[in-house]
Amino acid sequence: MAAITFTKVQETAPALVNLYKSAGVSLAKHGLDGLRAAVYLVVDYSGSMKPYYKDGSVQALADRVLGLSAHLDDDGSVPVVFFSTDVDVDAETEIALDGHQGRIERIVAGLGHMGKTSYHLAMDAVIDHYLDSGSTEPALVVFQTDGGPINKLAAERYLCKAAKLPLFWQFIGFGDPGSKQFDFLRKLDELAVPGKRVVDNAGFFHAGQDPRKVPDAELYDRLVGEFPKWLVAARAQGIVRHPAGR
Repeated sequence: MAAITFTKVQETAPALVNLYKSAGVSLAKHGLDGLRAAVYLVVDYSGSMKPYYKDGSVQALADRVLGLSAHLDDDGSVPVVFFSTDVDVDAETEIALDGHQGRIERIVAGLGHMGKTSYHLAMDAVIDHYLDSGSTEPALVVFQTDGGPINKLAAERYLCKAAKLPLFWQFIGFGDPGSKQFDFLRKLDELAVPGKRVVDNAGFFHAGQDPRKVPDAELYDRLVGEFPKWLVAARAQGIVRHPAGR
């Protein structure tokens, strides 16, 4: 059973009803129906991302993540971190079913200069938020970017350390699929287990130069496709608790 009912979504965010339905199909397909998990959204706010804010791609991703989160988490909101060279206080906020339309534009209007790309600062912000929340449920972190980080070593270290926490990082690339900018993310996706990290806690896929054109069903399949395998491994290591009665 979904964390938030179809009726509730229909009442609070009618524009997300189809996304909610599509997310439910993908979750059931991957054996995740009824799972409870926190969902985070991390969004690249570097200078090269400007076109994706302007054409609505970032808002579209936020809406899709909300549609997914409504099945997994009953609070109706998703913590969001915008990152560039730094992560400012104003860049840590949330999106919610109620008032989701145009939310990204309103947040961005209050943010400062679009700088460079610091993955590790965004990862640190998510880790802090999760630990401060006191949650014991697993978390799916949807981490969007259009290029590699300015500090690759720091990003790799954070990912490896975070492998001991109930956090799965699903990276999604915007832009030219053939760009060398994404070589680092492919490397992160394939870091050795257990040589570098205790479990494989990350996935990566590319959404192309117009992410809005990726069908909802395909996007959801990619967002949750590696999550079940991680859950099994994380439970085996005691990182994620087993569901009650199992």
